[in-house]
Amino acid sequence: MSSGNPLALPEASTSSITLPEASTSSIQPHQTLEDSASASSIGYPPISHVAIDLFIRKKRQDLKRGKLTITDSSDNLVFRVDGKSSKSTPRPRRLLLDDSGNPIFAIFPYDGGWQVFRGESGEWKDLVFRVQRTYSSLLITELEVFLLDENWGDSTSDFKVKGCPFQRSCTIYKRNAIVAETSLLYKLRKIIVGRRRFKLTIFPGFVDHALIVALVVIFFDGRK
Repeated sequence: MSSGNPLALPEASTSSITLPEASTSSIQPHQTLEDSASASSIGYPPISHVAIDLFIRKKRQDLKRGKLTITDSSDNLVFRVDGKSSKSTPRPRRLLLDDSGNPIFAIFPYDGGWQVFRGESGEWKDLVFRVQRTYSSLLITELEVFLLDENWGDSTSDFKVKGCPFQRSCTIYKRNAIVAETSLLYKLRKIIVGRRRFKLTIFPGFVDHALIVALVVIFFDGRK
């Protein structure tokens, strides 16, 4: 976890966690996630050998609409999230879009968890993965992520997300490796820290940044 995070999770012992080696391979459920959108939106940047910081912002006027913007360190738009429904899919959903407004993932609440579809249709053939909440308390929330295998069934748990939504703090694991984490933007000699803007750090060797952003959106779903 980031040094600025006041809540240290006991599960994430630094003695047992290693960062993944750099790899250009991508997670493959039924179809590679790169196929769900253009390479420029899924692999941003395509390959990185250093940690990447993205900044997630929720404007005051968008609190109830579930809208988010995700920018890089130069304040360039990378992703955005819209919360809306349509005539074809009237049930609540959130759309993860690239910087040009093209839909990458549609996120639907389902049976106490979430289902994530390629694009925006919400059709079964486009289902990519599902997320289940496995633990929830006042301070700690834990999620497990199940990608679809080639037979359209769940694989074993591929990712876990653990943290404190109120503190905008979570750590994303792939097996026993940390691939990303979020934290508030703490500053020296500043006691009160705003929660409408926080940082997402993606570590080297993981190129599916849209997948990571989708998991962060799910983790903080419904939190002001």
